[in-house]
Amino acid sequence: MATINDPMILRQIIMDHYENPRNRELISDDGYYSVRKDSESCIDDITMQVKFNNDIIEDIRFDGEACTISTASTSILTELVIGKTIDEALKIIENYQNMIFEKEYDADILEEAIAFQNVHKQANRIKCATIGFDALSEIIADYKGGNVNE
Repeated sequence: MATINDPMILRQIIMDHYENPRNRELISDDGYYSVRKDSESCIDDITMQVKFNNDIIEDIRFDGEACTISTASTSILTELVIGKTIDEALKIIENYQNMIFEKEYDADILEEAIAFQNVHKQANRIKCATIGFDALSEIIADYKGGNVNE
């Protein structure tokens, strides 16, 4: 996906994922790693679950109360990483964080996540745009460290 700079298209991507969030439903399964993240600057309070099959992210889900930016960015993240290896997911997270913090990044691997390329202009929205990515980073660290959380 080439870089899209049309603000209307970027807005449509965000609104589509907010109104129709993908993978937004938690399930009761002990095979999932889970983490809860909240924000002191917004209503965001999400729980993310990830199921690994060795080095592959087999499934990822989230739920909770979240603003438009948080819901849409987490929804897009879930679509980006299902079926990816942990290293591929970490590369996506790194590139996304670089984009948010105005560093060099590869837009092609971010696909629809580039809809948040202008979040840096509203510093109070950065936490909203990164909460899901931070949650996945924490879950991967737990998984690699062998810590299963409830």
